[in-house]
This record gives sequence, structure tokens and C-alpha cells, in this order.
Amino acid sequence: MLQEADIGVGISGVEGMQAVMSSDIAIAQFRYLERLLLVHGHWCYSRISSMICYFFYKNITFGVTIFLYEAYTSFSAQPAYNDWFLSLFNVFFSSLPVIAVGVFDQDVSARFCYKFPLLYQEGVQNILFSWKRIIGWMFNGVISALAIFFLCKESLKHQLFDPNGKTAGWEVLGGTMYTCMVWVVNLQLALSISYFTWVQHIVIWGSIALWYIFLMIYGAMSPSFSTDAYMVFLEALAPAPSYWLTTLFVMIFSLIPYFIYKSVKMRFFPVYHQMIQWIRYEGHSNDAEFVEMVRQRSIRPTTVGYTARRAASVRREDRFYDQIHTDLVAF
Repeated sequence: MLQEADIGVGISGVEGMQAVMSSDIAIAQFRYLERLLLVHGHWCYSRISSMICYFFYKNITFGVTIFLYEAYTSFSAQPAYNDWFLSLFNVFFSSLPVIAVGVFDQDVSARFCYKFPLLYQEGVQNILFSWKRIIGWMFNGVISALAIFFLCKESLKHQLFDPNGKTAGWEVLGGTMYTCMVWVVNLQLALSISYFTWVQHIVIWGSIALWYIFLMIYGAMSPSFSTDAYMVFLEALAPAPSYWLTTLFVMIFSLIPYFIYKSVKMRFFPVYHQMIQWIRYEGHSNDAEFVEMVRQRSIRPTTVGYTARRAASVRREDRFYDQIHTDLVAF
């Protein structure tokens, strides 16, 4: 039974350790099962769902900007970013924040998980990892990529980057786009975090700072190694006010759609954990009538498991008998 289950939970006791050895998770007493399911079960489902959706978002944002640049250059094989920029995006500049979310994020505290056990139904009903939510994050990535590419391209088209009157080259455009990319994907994650700790602050702001440090060190190396990134930050990007203004405006325009969507959904179409967040924010956590109203709003029919199959079977039987009754009456 444990081996056939998606996740097997074994309880160590006087019966022996065979069940524990065959299980994925072992607990010492049966009473620990409540916290395992209601608290850690909900947290893990929420964290993993957010992690996977965010991975779709940031990689689609990164990939679509490259595709748009290739289309802009008539598919001439001119790369949008330096080779090391491409290699290190998912290694140093956007990996640690999402790992921190997968470990530390809590949409609802443990106390409220106990108080509202129906939170566990978010996983049963697959609310946070549905195709609708995944496609929504992918669409958000496309919007961010469009904002990054077109705003950077248009804002730098006629800008002068040195006293000799030279306009921005492809290395300047690529560096600006990459800077906006690092800012946008990390701030997007910050907007989706429900529970901030010092770890999240360190990894989010540290990833952004690491990009600037890397760009300065890498650009100061010999041209044979840094190639087109040689002194691009110190001599071209950093002295130009348009570089910093473009980064600021791209961040704002890229994040506004998600911010508006999240605000509207949180206020008018909240899911269950968002209702509980409103309860905590407005101070109604001890109002029995208000809490019961939220519980009733959260109840939905299950879509997976034995209960859903049994309910579907009952509905089919009812339709079958209704059809027989209709035929007999007509006869």
C-alpha cells in the first residue's frame, strides 16, 4: 500500500520498522499526521507550485527576448547577449531566489492552517497548479519579454553613449536588456512572495547586485576573454543616464500588469488562502461569523480521488434513472 501511494507515510511503533522503511515520510506518532498534512502538506504544495510556475515565467521571459532580438536582426545569428550572460542567467542571477521561495515561503501561517483545515483542499482541487495558472504565468512571461525588448530598443535607438556622438551598439542594447531582465524576474518573484525573511532579501537583492559586480569584473578582463563585454559597463552603460532611466521604466511597465491582476484577484476573486490572508489583515480571525462565511465560500466539489469518482458515479446513475422515468412516462 505504501509503495503504491503517491507519498507513503509510515508510523514507527511496536509493530516494527517495515512500514517506515518502505515509506517516503516517517513519523513517530499518529498525532503528528495532522501537522504533516494540514501544515507541511499545504506549504509544500504551495511552494512547489509557485516554483514551477515561476520557472516557466523566467525562462519564457529570457527566451522570448532572444527570439525577438533575432527577429529584429532578420535572423542573422547575431546573439542578443554575451555567451557568459547566457550561461550564468539560470546559475547565479535567478536561481537562488526561487530556491529560497521553495524552502521558506508561507502563504498562511501554521496557526491558520490548523484553524482552517479546508486549506488542504487547494491541493486536492488542484487550484494552485492548474493549467489555467501555468498558462497565465507563461503569458505573463511573454508580456514581460515584450516590454523589455521593445522599451529597451526604442529608448536606446537614438541615444548617444559617448562624447563622439556614437549611438548604442548591439552590446549596449544587450547589456541594457539583460540588466532589465535580472531586475524584472527578481522583482516579479518578490511580488509573488507571501512571507519575507532575511534570506529572501539577501538572495533577491544579492542576485541583482551580483550581476553588476560580475559585469564590472568581467568587463575589466582582457578583450580576448570578455570579447564584446569589454568595459561595456564602466565606459558605456554606467555613465549614461538613459541606461538607468530605461532600467527603471522597463521594471515599472513589466511589473504593472501582474500587480494589477494580483490586486484585482486578491480583492474580488480570492482563492481560499487569500481569503484567510484578508481575515488576518483586517483582524477578523477571531470573528466566528466571518470565519464561517469564509469557510462556506471555500467549499467546492472535489475533482480527483475517490470522492470525486463516487460523486460522478452517483450523477450518472441519477441521469440513467431519470432517462428511464422519462421514457416510461412518454410510453
